[in-house]
Amino acid sequence: MKKFINWITGPKSDFVLLIILLVLINLVGANSFFRLDLTSPKSYSLSQSSKEVVKNLEEPLSVKVFFSNNLPSPYNTVEQYLEDILVEYKGSANKNFSYEFFDMDKTENEELASSYRIRQKQIQEVKDNEVGFKNVYMGVVLVYADSIEVLDDIISPDGLEYRLTTTMSKMINTTSALAGLKDNVNVTLYSSSDLSAFGIKNFNQLENIVSNAVAQVNKKNMNKVSFKVVNPNQDEVSELCAKYGVDEISWTDDKATDESKKNGKGMIAAVMEYNDNFKLLPVKLSRSFFGSYGIAGLDNLETVITENLQTLVSRSDKIGYLTGFGTKSLNDAQNGSQRLQMLANDKYQFVELDLEKDEIPSTISNIVIVAPTEKISEKVFYKLDQFLMQGGNLTVFADMYQEVPTENQYQLPEYKLLETGLPEFLAKYGIELGKDYVMDMNCYKNFQQGYGEIPMYYVPITERSTINQKNPITKNLSYILMFQNSSINLNLSDDVKGTVLVKSSDQSWLMKDNIIMHPLYITPVAENERSSYNLAVLAEGKFASQFDKNILEQNKNDVAKDSLAGGTDNHLTKAVQNGKIFVAGSSVIVSPMLIDDSGREPISIFVRNVLDYMNGNEDLCTMRTKGLALNTLKKSSTASIKVAKIINQYGVPLLVIIIGFIVWRMRVEHRKKIRIQYASTDERETMSMENKKEKKNDK
Repeated sequence: MKKFINWITGPKSDFVLLIILLVLINLVGANSFFRLDLTSPKSYSLSQSSKEVVKNLEEPLSVKVFFSNNLPSPYNTVEQYLEDILVEYKGSANKNFSYEFFDMDKTENEELASSYRIRQKQIQEVKDNEVGFKNVYMGVVLVYADSIEVLDDIISPDGLEYRLTTTMSKMINTTSALAGLKDNVNVTLYSSSDLSAFGIKNFNQLENIVSNAVAQVNKKNMNKVSFKVVNPNQDEVSELCAKYGVDEISWTDDKATDESKKNGKGMIAAVMEYNDNFKLLPVKLSRSFFGSYGIAGLDNLETVITENLQTLVSRSDKIGYLTGFGTKSLNDAQNGSQRLQMLANDKYQFVELDLEKDEIPSTISNIVIVAPTEKISEKVFYKLDQFLMQGGNLTVFADMYQEVPTENQYQLPEYKLLETGLPEFLAKYGIELGKDYVMDMNCYKNFQQGYGEIPMYYVPITERSTINQKNPITKNLSYILMFQNSSINLNLSDDVKGTVLVKSSDQSWLMKDNIIMHPLYITPVAENERSSYNLAVLAEGKFASQFDKNILEQNKNDVAKDSLAGGTDNHLTKAVQNGKIFVAGSSVIVSPMLIDDSGREPISIFVRNVLDYMNGNEDLCTMRTKGLALNTLKKSSTASIKVAKIINQYGVPLLVIIIGFIVWRMRVEHRKKIRIQYASTDERETMSMENKKEKKNDK
């Protein structure tokens, strides 16, 4: 034992111990490792939403990768990026996640790829100074439960994590709306027992009806919906009604001997809750034309609960689209919003809403309004207002002017100020659209034969300095091309937070009168009259209603003595949940003129991020903009480019020479100091110095 201890502590064991240490470090590193991503958009790290998707998988999810070997540049980096990101998924997932790479040089793997309908792609290859073409496999297959999804034609790492995560999420949600939830969704029926004395139809069966509907939903969702009944006391009713935005039900009983029981109040409401969010089920007190009371909303309750589950826990995959009033058509590919619909159809379904006739479905959390040209009715504005009060979101792309062609084809078109009522509606929430167009010196320039570069002042190019880099919608975007935007001012209440997403440069001005959109006829104002203006804004918080009563309830009969009052109005004067309003002062940015087919241009990504954010999928925004291709270099002036060129050509070599000279002189001085320090002890050095002195004296 003593010999072993001496060997361990002696120098002979150093090499062996070093080998053992390296082996142990590798064993630990194989199971416990970390990655350091130094890119500003975290391009090589998983987003939190991606981690959550695979963290709680309840069934096996398999990723099969079919990539050809020896791919030419730039495709050779795609497979490596894919492998790296799958390692990240694996590190965040539970045991149900797996992935496999297939060697496409083997015939059986080619047959397997074909069975998944993955076809070879033809890519360009430069070899031996010759350009040729090569057929390759570049596809991924995801298998979850009985569902199979194919991601073909993966030619770039940009947006790859987004495609993988959204596909996984869709497959999981298709299997079960509540898959992977840590906590249960709670359904609570608030029903005041005192109301049983008023002979309300279906009141005594209410608990059984709601309970049975929840039980049927549970059979399809792994019993993750809990149910309870609460009989609130008189003191709790007002607080609960205010919290959930339902009306109190009050009554007067002259027959009561106890003075405290003559005036009573109660409530009827069914609420679905998950975390801090809730949805009201359409279970409420209703009054017939003849004055009798009953419980409404009990028909198809199971379907309603199922639809609201998807909205509550998985975020809604439906977007409301306001129709009528001259808004752009979803089916118009030339001048309408069909391109906008195509941009989002991989995740969302647009639902047309005719609010003159229809109510807003509870499964919709976001309504898009694109370029109305006609007066919107007060009834529609009221429905939109109450939608906001319940925590809904409005996404508005508004035009302040309409182009009116003239009879003379050689005469410039006129621009008519629209009177839709929409600017006035938004202004009451603190978002003010200007009656103007924003012109910007920093704009898109069009080259025309005979004229050269023509600045199109009404097409501002917003750069990183004028784009909000903190909000998920615009984070990591280095530029956005806007078009014919009106200015926007924010004048919000204390309960609402305002965010400017995009603004013009400080070399901008407003065109208010005599609107002209021909670049050759636009004259910039003096430099001291220019400023920056907001082009797209976001307001979030609890808005106050601009209506003091329910304008949809008409010809109400006076309530008789000893009967119920309230409970059927459901008018909200203050929001019960946070809502969002996004406003851009232009509809052109969602038209086919700017939205490209692939959806990869910055303006397309910006618009898609807006839809994701307004539908509660803000994590997808930063995931989509993580690609390094979007993070272009900051634009520099011509003078600064010349200075940088001179420094690189002449400054760097000169700096190397100067540093080399300084180092040489320092070494000489260092040698001299050493020589002086040891001169008194070195006889050779002493004799050498004496000989030098003698020679000097002889001279």
